[in-house]
Amino acid sequence: MTRISTEDLRKLEAIHQEVDGLAASLSAALGERLVCHRGCCDCCQDDLTVFEIEAELIKSHCSDLLREEPPASAGRCAFLDEDGACRIYRWRPYVCRTQGLPLRWFEGDDESVEGRDICPLNAEAIAARGEVLAEFPVENCWTLGPWEGKLASLQAEASVRFEPTRVSLRSLFRN
Repeated sequence: MTRISTEDLRKLEAIHQEVDGLAASLSAALGERLVCHRGCCDCCQDDLTVFEIEAELIKSHCSDLLREEPPASAGRCAFLDEDGACRIYRWRPYVCRTQGLPLRWFEGDDESVEGRDICPLNAEAIAARGEVLAEFPVENCWTLGPWEGKLASLQAEASVRFEPTRVSLRSLFRN
């Protein structure tokens, strides 16, 4: 059973703030290569899961929404409004804070294989500039791994289980 304290939620908010600052700097550096905007929600799909601590943060700040409003239709993130805007933007989870950025990760224990991906809309904008995502400098990509590790560590601190449970965003409306 997870016991998430107010202090745990404050630590999570500090991680989110740090991620937001770094993501904003990266977005500014990428400029016109990123065409994401309010209401752009192609990446906001169903079946996203978050650590329990992020689910708890959403529940603690968005209880009225969860109790009084329905989730978005199936296939879309449960938290989108009819215009495609996020109804929990301030309290959105980590995964949503880096959406649209060029993502970079390593596969295998030896980190010998690098993977990269980006939203298809942003991929088009990059291609239109004659650029190739695979050739982007490392500093122009969000590297997956370190921040997920910080979240997992924070979740582990708040949990009596070693394996952190993931929670479906849609399921928060049923609680």
